Amino acid sequence: MRIVSLAPSNTEIAFALGLGEFVVGVDDHSDYPPEVARLPRVGPDLTVDIDRVAALEPDLVLASLSVPGMERNVEALQRRGLPHLVLNPQRWPEVLQSIQAVAAATGREERGRRLVRQLQARAAAVRQRMARLAARRGRPWRLYLEWWPRPLITPGRRSWFTDMAEMAGGQNIFADLDRTSGVVEPEAVVARVPDVILLCWCGTLQGHMDPSRVAARPGWSRLEAVARGRVVPLPEALFGRPGPRLVEGLERLAGLLAGFVQEEAGEGGPGEDGSSGSAAVPPGR
Repeated sequence: MRIVSLAPSNTEIAFALGLGEFVVGVDDHSDYPPEVARLPRVGPDLTVDIDRVAALEPDLVLASLSVPGMERNVEALQRRGLPHLVLNPQRWPEVLQSIQAVAAATGREERGRRLVRQLQARAAAVRQRMARLAARRGRPWRLYLEWWPRPLITPGRRSWFTDMAEMAGGQNIFADLDRTSGVVEPEAVVARVPDVILLCWCGTLQGHMDPSRVAARPGWSRLEAVARGRVVPLPEALFGRPGPRLVEGLERLAGLLAGFVQEEAGEGGPGEDGSSGSAAVPPGR
C-alpha cells in the first residue's frame, strides 16, 4: 500500500494507526512525527502539486477540507482519477470518526478502535478531573480562542475547540455562533468578558505570538484576562489539527485552567508549559 497525505492532521492519523511505513509522500506542513522529515513533499496543503502526487503512484490519498480552499485539491484528485479519502471533521466526535474512517480504508479497523478507545479514555479522565475543579470554582472558565489576529477569527459552535473547552471545564464564549469559525469584532470579544484569552494563530510558532499585542488593543486592557496575565499562546499543532494529538491539547488546556484555579485559591499558578504544577491534571491542520 502507498499512501500520500495532504494535511498534517491526516499524516498524524496515519502514523498513529501504524501506517507510517506505507506513507510515501506528505504536504509541506506535515512535521509530526519526526519520521516525516525524510518523506517527499507534494506542496503546501492549499496548493498541492497533483502531478507530484500522481508520480508517487498512491493507492490512497488522504485529502482534507479542514481549511477553506482545500476543495481545489479534492477536485484535482477527482479529475486525475486518483483514489482518495476526504476527511472534514469539525467536532471532537467527528475527529474520532475520521480516525476510524482511515482505519477502515486501510484494513486497520481493530487498530483504529483501540486508538479511539485510548483517546476517549484520556478525554474522559480530563473531563472527570476538571468537573471537580469546576464545581469548586462555581462556574466554567469563559474562553476566547483566537485563530488569527487580523481580522479576529475564532471558533464557533461547530468546532472541536468548543468540545475541548467544555471537557476542560470551560466555555467557548462564541459557542452560540453556528459555524466552525469566523470573523468577530474586537468589541464583541470585550463585551463577552473572557476569563482567559488563548492565542493559536494559524501557521505561527508559539513563541512568536505576543500577548502584549492583545493588551494594546483598544479596550482590552480592562479585561480581567489581560490584567491577570491570562493571555496564553498555545501550540497550533495541539489545537489546530483535527487528529489524535488534540487530546494532548486538551490535557494542556486542562492543566492550564487547573493552575488558574489554584492561583485563585492562593496555591500557586501554572508553570511555564501551561501545566498546573501538581499531579491533579497532566499537562499536555
